[in-house]
Amino acid sequence: MFKYWMDYPSNEMGINIDLTTKELSFIAVMTSLCVGSNYLMLSVPNVKFMDLFVFISGYLMGIIPGMLVGFLTWLIYGTLNPYGFQLLIFFATSLSETLYGLAGGLCARYGFKVSGSLSIGDGEFWSSNMKLGIIGFFLTFIYDLITNIASAFMIALPLSRAIIVALVSGIPFALAHETSNLIFFFLCGTVLINTIGKVVSKGGE
Repeated sequence: MFKYWMDYPSNEMGINIDLTTKELSFIAVMTSLCVGSNYLMLSVPNVKFMDLFVFISGYLMGIIPGMLVGFLTWLIYGTLNPYGFQLLIFFATSLSETLYGLAGGLCARYGFKVSGSLSIGDGEFWSSNMKLGIIGFFLTFIYDLITNIASAFMIALPLSRAIIVALVSGIPFALAHETSNLIFFFLCGTVLINTIGKVVSKGGE
């Protein structure tokens, strides 16, 4: 059994939590799904299902498994990336991707309920979709902000000017990323959380 350590407010000394075989298998499958879908969509820059899959991982399995899916995905995809490898960007994207898993886990922990209904005539279904779309958009905005600022350190200008150049030049890519994630989270979030959740629950412990 694989163990990890995390701090928890109710326990000043922290708590020791186990990653079960089921969780490890889930992490492996979702990481493979993220990496595979990234390569399939390689021709469309900044438009990927990965972020949604990482969020779903956190929502269904918890904060640590979700963050691990995000980090491991970029560990593989960021290293074997046909667009090239840059260490600073690699660290920025790997760490920023974990935000989706963290957010998914926090949403599940603190009572954000995804509609169990998949009927397009059900208002609860569309309300759930709308909330997920907004969450996806703002998470992606934060992700793009962090990674664009990180890229500024590679520009041969004073840092303040470099950040402005990086942010401005990154606008088209950020818009594509944020808009596509808004659409993916809105149209697919509720459906995929329910579908993958049923598969996971049938898998047993």
